[in-house]
Amino acid sequence: MTTLNRRRFAGRTLAALLAAASMAAAAQDNTARILVGFPAGGSFDAIARILAEKLKTELNRNIIVDNKPGAGGRIAVDHLKKAPADGSVVMLGPDALVSMYPYTFRKLSYDADKDLAPITTVAEFAFGFATGADPKVNHWAEYVEWAKKNPAKASYGVPAMGAPHHFFGLMLGNAIGVPMQTVPFQGSAPINLALMGGQVSAGIDVTSSQVENHRGGKIRMLAVSSDKRIPQAPDVPTFAELGLPAVSGMGHNALYAPSGTPAAAIAAWHQAVAKALAQADVREKLFTMGYQPVGQGPEELARRQASAAKFWGPVIKASGYIAE
Repeated sequence: MTTLNRRRFAGRTLAALLAAASMAAAAQDNTARILVGFPAGGSFDAIARILAEKLKTELNRNIIVDNKPGAGGRIAVDHLKKAPADGSVVMLGPDALVSMYPYTFRKLSYDADKDLAPITTVAEFAFGFATGADPKVNHWAEYVEWAKKNPAKASYGVPAMGAPHHFFGLMLGNAIGVPMQTVPFQGSAPINLALMGGQVSAGIDVTSSQVENHRGGKIRMLAVSSDKRIPQAPDVPTFAELGLPAVSGMGHNALYAPSGTPAAAIAAWHQAVAKALAQADVREKLFTMGYQPVGQGPEELARRQASAAKFWGPVIKASGYIAE
């Protein structure tokens, strides 16, 4: 190969590499990420992936689900804070990030009001109280009677301390006059196994983690925290029906953007998610999982967050619980 030909070959190679790099950059620029602060395979991950598949069309860009598990979603918030505020990165997180953690943790690495820009409430869900192998009770009144006779055994499993499950348990203990012991587990699956094995007397978790085992007779849901009975388990009464209206409330998950994200980008995400949640197959999947699709905008999400914080703040302060 002559010197001239070598130069031409090198020039063409360089041009091809530059073109490939340009195409890769363009493709990368058209990629958006949904951060999820929980492991792959969980309900938050599943919801994010359902949305990602639909949002590819609605937003006309590739959507990647990026799991950043740990610390009840707080690690994902740290990543969101560092992300570009241009609409390319959002986070699917639980309401506790805003409504509870500012009260339960002595120090947070983020300011819930300043660092998280609300986009949309994705779905809401109830919490359930379930029993398993021991005690063998079928109704809330029977559990209360058993707990009063066996206060040292009255324990309830939760996926994490400082979460809504934890404080619902404290509220229930106060209501029945039995200081039930909180037993933290690493997620929902271990709680169900502990119930089946009789290691804890009860479990408090999102109903989506209980319904299937309840239907299968492996555990027994005795009550739910929603205002009305949930359609996935219509045989289970609400706490309000059982004479405990204070032990009521729905959790929710929501989409957030980094602070400073342009309003147009937030509106685009909200509109796309709302369209996705309106689709019958998406609604059916969420319903089967125990969630109720919402899809309202940032103003509604801000009001929902403020209402939840107003509810949980006094409960948490009264409990005296503080996490480092």
